[in-house]
Amino acid sequence: MTRELSASRHFRHRYTAATVPTAVIAFDFDPLVQLAANLIVRWQTLVLALIVLICLATAAVLARRDALRADDLLYIVIGAAPGAVVGGRIGYALLVPEAFSGGPLTLLDPAVGGLELGLAVAGGVVTASIVAALLGAPVGRWAHVATIPLLTAIVAGKLAMVLAGSGQGRFFDGDWATAFVGPGPWVSLAPDVPSHPAQVYEALGTTLVALIVLTASSLGAFRGRDGSRLLVGIALWCVVRAAVSTTWRDPVVAGPLPVGGVIALVVAAGALVLAVVVGVWLPRRSRAMAGAQPAWPDPETRPPF
Repeated sequence: MTRELSASRHFRHRYTAATVPTAVIAFDFDPLVQLAANLIVRWQTLVLALIVLICLATAAVLARRDALRADDLLYIVIGAAPGAVVGGRIGYALLVPEAFSGGPLTLLDPAVGGLELGLAVAGGVVTASIVAALLGAPVGRWAHVATIPLLTAIVAGKLAMVLAGSGQGRFFDGDWATAFVGPGPWVSLAPDVPSHPAQVYEALGTTLVALIVLTASSLGAFRGRDGSRLLVGIALWCVVRAAVSTTWRDPVVAGPLPVGGVIALVVAAGALVLAVVVGVWLPRRSRAMAGAQPAWPDPETRPPF
């Protein structure tokens, strides 16, 4: 945080809201909307609610096309929530440990800190899979269906961060640098300073991941509908996230990566290992067991009981 503050003072000296370079993409709008006399929310909140609704509706349609019970979707989504919260809080504690200096119980306080996306997605997938298994639903087929809606939600959620001025990366004066010069309130620190649009980088990279997954699916790569498509999608997204994390304002801890980038690579590695297990090793093992027939001796030479 000290490093970020000192850098922000340096860039504030060079660039102010009145002297933002013409090459910088400057945003100047009101991020708040008044819905009622005493109800003011961010545009980002409204857009996120719409994104969730669209992705759930898409998942329900895809589930019906795949002969899955669409009413199981509600239970699976609810089941994903505790895993996402627990994973996200653990990830945030690794990301910003000083936020929880008051003790372990501060992890339970929603007013302290936030959620780290990488472990939130991983935790949500784990508990959603457990709930699906308890319902007797085909976990692999549900994971197959959920892949594109999940990646779409990540893309849209990252783009929605622009509406709140959040997710800005390190300070940067390139042609595509972004700055939020209106009164706000904006979420990022020093929003009027030209910075890497890290949230847009991740959205574009995740869009590419979704296209790769769809292309591989059309070529028959995930014909088994065993959940490997979701695991590969998460792994590729985490690789993108780790690459984008090199533009974040967080201090580096391993090479060019901050803690969030390291977490993303760990999640990517775990997802790839599971993808190989469910997509390659388990089918081969099942075929080997199915082909192993008992070797009965010839009836004429078999000794009597």
